[in-house]
Amino acid sequence: MYRATTAGIEVSVEAFFLPDESDLEEGRFVWAYQVTIVNNSPEPVRLLSRYWHITDELGRVQEVRGEGVVGEKPVIEPGDSFQYTSGCPLSTPSGIMVGRYTMEKESGDQFEVDIPAFSLDIPGKRTVLN
Repeated sequence: MYRATTAGIEVSVEAFFLPDESDLEEGRFVWAYQVTIVNNSPEPVRLLSRYWHITDELGRVQEVRGEGVVGEKPVIEPGDSFQYTSGCPLSTPSGIMVGRYTMEKESGDQFEVDIPAFSLDIPGKRTVLN
């Protein structure tokens, strides 16, 4: 589990390789990741948008921007959490994702919340550090 906290908003991520969705011979590797966002701040926040920076093991970068997450722009009350699951396909057996959410307070003020970097690795793959 990977975690980051920004302005009282805690984001944790856990990734899972999906062998049934992947085709190793065709170079298609698919992961699911589950994100939990906990509002430890004193006021409600709305998740407006997301940004992902995805790097495969060859250093190729893909950037993804969009409104909300999984079709929602949830309001997270103080002490509450929001959880969702999404996926990421790659053409290599490993990679890294990192990103940020744009959140909005009731006052209309917007701020960025870090999504921690997390690795996407197929089980049993030998890890090589550069």
